[in-house]
Amino acid sequence: MSSAPEPVFEAPWHAQLFALTVHLNETGTFDWPDWATRFGATLAEHGLSRDLNGGDDYFTAWLVTLEAFLEDIALADPDAVEDVRAAWERAYLTTPHGAPVTIDGAVEP
Repeated sequence: MSSAPEPVFEAPWHAQLFALTVHLNETGTFDWPDWATRFGATLAEHGLSRDLNGGDDYFTAWLVTLEAFLEDIALADPDAVEDVRAAWERAYLTTPHGAPVTIDGAVEP
């Protein structure tokens, strides 16, 4: 009996984003066919119709799709999403090399 291979991700955030999306689907937040249609449209919009290896370009398109989808179904406020993204960017740019990147939960407005 063989089991399906485990997905392999190039970066931890790829796996986290994938897991979050699967969780949202499994909890009934959205249907997978709707997700797939939206993701396909994002890939086409980004000019990513070629074979992708699941790297940053693929998961950046995945993230763009998820953020837009959650905004469309009123589960994510785009301003709040941008605030969190900006907080992570500030943390990343100011964290010493080799130290874990964290934000304290307080996102600047």
